[in-house]
Amino acid sequence: ISAVIITYNEAQNIGRCLDSLVAVADEIIVIDSYSTDNTEDICSNYKVKFIKNEWMGYSATKNLGNAIASNNYILSIDADEVLSDELKDSIITLKKTDKALAAYKLKRLTNYCGTWIHHCGWYPDTKLRLWDKSLGQWEGNIHEEVKLNDNTDVGMLKGDLFHYSYHSIEQHIKQADKFTDLTAKEAFSKGKRSSVLKVLFKPCFKFIRDYIFKLGILDGYHGYVVCKISAFATFMKYSKLMELQKNKAKS
Repeated sequence: ISAVIITYNEAQNIGRCLDSLVAVADEIIVIDSYSTDNTEDICSNYKVKFIKNEWMGYSATKNLGNAIASNNYILSIDADEVLSDELKDSIITLKKTDKALAAYKLKRLTNYCGTWIHHCGWYPDTKLRLWDKSLGQWEGNIHEEVKLNDNTDVGMLKGDLFHYSYHSIEQHIKQADKFTDLTAKEAFSKGKRSSVLKVLFKPCFKFIRDYIFKLGILDGYHGYVVCKISAFATFMKYSKLMELQKNKAKS
């Protein structure tokens, strides 16, 4: 198994991530977009292939790491993610069997400002992260995902992939602002349109769905914050999309 990580200024996270990979990965590849912190120094303490490369976008950068990998199976992991002990055991067991499937999904459990979020639509946040690289690659500019060949068998591994996401509410809001810029532009380029009704009602529906029906209320204060910011992000996306429509109409 070759583990592939893309990084940019991940000194806060990368050591914890690499610690969790040592026991399961036969090769660790870090594709770094010229970090200005000590990400590289931390990686030098581990047996990793550290490659500096200009940022090409999420999918292209990850696919570069996959192409460099010397093993058939890719384990794709972000710098702010960590394999749980149960997940490590599952992967080690998998390496010992001759009946492995071509691809596996992992369940991601997110830590938000020090609290584990078990609801809000955030768990189980299943991600395809382990697969035979000859059968698929990353696609997409924003919410990238692995596209596998048709009829590829996909399994689910036991254990959680811990995701240490936002360390502050301010960080979450800034990220939401950044990503809604991207998602609004992508939606506009695909011909999707917003309206006053969508701006008014889509955020309300998002909050009610995540907080009530997806049981965000059980995650306490931070569950409420997560659902509230997610609803606000929906508001920003459709508002920014409307702005793009108005600007196009004026031009």
